[in-house]
Amino acid sequence: MNVLLLVGLVLVAVLVVAALTVWCVTRVRRLDRLHRRVDAARAGLGGALARRVEVTARVADVLDAERATALRTAARTAAATGAPAPDGRDPAGARQARETAENALTRQLAAADPARLGRALSAELADAQQLVILARRVHNDAVRDTLGLRSRRLVRWLHLAGTAPVPVYFEIVDPEPAGSAAGPADVDSDGRRSVR
Repeated sequence: MNVLLLVGLVLVAVLVVAALTVWCVTRVRRLDRLHRRVDAARAGLGGALARRVEVTARVADVLDAERATALRTAARTAAATGAPAPDGRDPAGARQARETAENALTRQLAAADPARLGRALSAELADAQQLVILARRVHNDAVRDTLGLRSRRLVRWLHLAGTAPVPVYFEIVDPEPAGSAAGPADVDSDGRRSVR
């Protein structure tokens, strides 16, 4: 009888270890997929931001000299911050500098008079702005999902995320649609939308 009890306990232990192993493997695979999704979303966000800088150069060509200079300066600053690092390991302060530069560019573009741009350029700018909005939302959704799984207790205890960097949200003010009542006055000096 003791032998049967011992065999039963060993069998239960083997089943528990097997179940834990299967659970760990599925979580690791899910984490890997989520980190790849964040990497792809980060690349898409970088492309959308770069496209907006390109369109900004054409917008600056049709504006008056003072407004064009301010717009080109904001675009150069945004371009100089570079795209987000493909692996998510941005140098210290780079993400904050990028967010600040992109917010400054958003404010400058919001101040541009759409009537002076013409229909085609205005539509191209609206498309570029919309692409930035969508890319940022996709990126932040991927970050949210990844952080949600990484925050689970067993995932943390067993270090299932490995050496992958913790993903970070990309927070910029969404450009306002044409004809909106909100404008540059509704944005704080650090580029965040003010609450009223």
